[in-house]
Amino acid sequence: MRVVFKTLVSLYVCTGVLCVHQLSWLPCMFIDERVSLNDKGVPEIQQIPREAFLQFGQKEDAAVNPQVITFMVTGSRLDLRRYVDVWEAEQLECQLYRYSTHGSYVRWPGKGNQEYNHWFRFTIKPSNGLSVTSGFLRRPSDQPAPEKQDFFNWTTIADREVLTTTVAVVIKSQTPFVRTGLRSQPKLHCQFALDHKSPNFILEWILQRRGERTTVFSYNSRSGQTEGTGVGLKALEDGDASYSLAFTKTISEGLYICSLSVNPLSIQMNMDLHVEEPPRVSINIQPDLLLQKGEEQKVVCEAVGYYPLDVEIVWHEQEPSASGQRVGTSLPKKVDILLSSHKHNPQDMTYSVSAFFYLQTSLRNLGQSQFICSVSHKSLRVPIKKSFTLTVEEPSSWLFSITMGFIVLALLFVLCVMLLYLSSVRKKIHEKPY
Repeated sequence: MRVVFKTLVSLYVCTGVLCVHQLSWLPCMFIDERVSLNDKGVPEIQQIPREAFLQFGQKEDAAVNPQVITFMVTGSRLDLRRYVDVWEAEQLECQLYRYSTHGSYVRWPGKGNQEYNHWFRFTIKPSNGLSVTSGFLRRPSDQPAPEKQDFFNWTTIADREVLTTTVAVVIKSQTPFVRTGLRSQPKLHCQFALDHKSPNFILEWILQRRGERTTVFSYNSRSGQTEGTGVGLKALEDGDASYSLAFTKTISEGLYICSLSVNPLSIQMNMDLHVEEPPRVSINIQPDLLLQKGEEQKVVCEAVGYYPLDVEIVWHEQEPSASGQRVGTSLPKKVDILLSSHKHNPQDMTYSVSAFFYLQTSLRNLGQSQFICSVSHKSLRVPIKKSFTLTVEEPSSWLFSITMGFIVLALLFVLCVMLLYLSSVRKKIHEKPY
């Protein structure tokens, strides 16, 4: 019974997160750095992509691919695989980078007697970009790093070398790119974890918009000091640093940065928030319009309350029978229109515009036509369409109208005479004695 229970629990865990036994390695690209001085003595950094493997196992395990660099990730309180979404290894993009502490030395809490560390930053994301997992690998060492470990003094890594590491910090976001409408309350996901208890860290949310950076939330675990709102402090204790916006406006748009600092490490997770409000579309014509030849009608299609600015309005004309796009029917033709200037609504910072034309029936044949206004905007998956059907009739002549008027009057006169005659006959009948 206990075995069955453990199996069910294991299956349940594997459905929610990546089962730790499913992922044993990841092909990665290790972006190494090399510096050289140009003719003017200015250092130039050259990035060198090198093939590598991120392998999960023990220090004594053999490399899956001995022909490339292997970052052997051994066990710690952090299991990186639990922070990677469920994908096949080939569908995950993995990159590794060296990380410099710029001469800052801090003993990292953890097991082992090694005093020093070499640091590597990793980034893992599925090919569709719907989530990002990043963090640091720690490579303990008995030897101190150079005074300023950077591209001038990087420790050489051989092509087939195996580097034994542990996961020190993980940070993840499931909302690297967010589209939201006005007056909504989106939540920007940011989750983090460290490999030791009671860590001292600083968590900040920074909004970068049009070249300006504004700190919208900050928390210092050592002092307990908090500034700003949007992050639940109780959730923060469990590593959930997600930021909730209250009723988005157009000025809410920008790059949101979830920044985590744990001395001597600092890492950021970027999230793009785009505000998109769809237009409300209307036309000034009822679904059926009847005009006589020679009449003129102003036709207006208006789009209001949209954001951002770019919008496209097109009027088309087609025969009603062609609306079903039957084979052999004529294609709709574009109508020349006039556009009003964009109007800016200062209340919610949205825009409005109208497209109009003058419908001249004197230039048209008798019969029916369908006019369609199509509005396209980046907030819409498909354009919004509004249409009406025009019927043009031959106007009635004055002579025909006068003749019909006389006929109607004559008929009314005859009807009145007959009614008077019948009334007099009935009166005589009632007055006759029996």
